[in-house]
Amino acid sequence: MTTQTPRWLTSSYSENGGACVQVATNLATHGTVPVRDSKHPTGPVLNLTTETFSTFVTSIKTGNLGTA
Repeated sequence: MTTQTPRWLTSSYSENGGACVQVATNLATHGTVPVRDSKHPTGPVLNLTTETFSTFVTSIKTGNLGTA
């Protein structure tokens, strides 16, 4: 468990009226990448493993998210 404070980042591509997520990549060295809704910064945080976050980003970049 880490006591380090997340440093939240918003993508420079997120100029769409606030419909975006923020990530705290400074915690990746601890094995987790927290993700939250930028419109609700005090709301819930989804803590992804670094492997899961990497897979998610790669899937977005390659267009391989599939459909549900």
